[in-house]
Amino acid sequence: MSIAEKIKVLIVDDQVTSRLLLGDALQQLGFKQITAAGDGEQGYKIMQQQPHHLVISDFNMPKMDGLGFLQAVRSNPNTKKAAFIILTAQGDRALVQKAAALGANNVLAKPFTIEKMKAAIEAVFGALK
Repeated sequence: MSIAEKIKVLIVDDQVTSRLLLGDALQQLGFKQITAAGDGEQGYKIMQQQPHHLVISDFNMPKMDGLGFLQAVRSNPNTKKAAFIILTAQGDRALVQKAAALGANNVLAKPFTIEKMKAAIEAVFGALK
């Protein structure tokens, strides 16, 4: 069993198309345990019920944005160890700095390729094979 197959991933994005693209890319990388949420509030509820190893979250979302979600995850003892990758538009340095200060493990710029996603995840977990 590969590392990817053991990692529970939570995708949090308000755009259905983005969630589908992220899920498809993760499956191509060998991930099997993938859950999705439409905003940070829903994502946080899922994390409280069943913590995941990896969160990939968009920044701009209704109800609770990516930074608010990141803060909530990091402030909860049951979820604070989850790896957190934030999705952002290319070149948004201020967001990247805020996310890093709040404890994001990595950033993935949109539009992304499977190779860039793999590199962002491997920077946190090591080689996926």
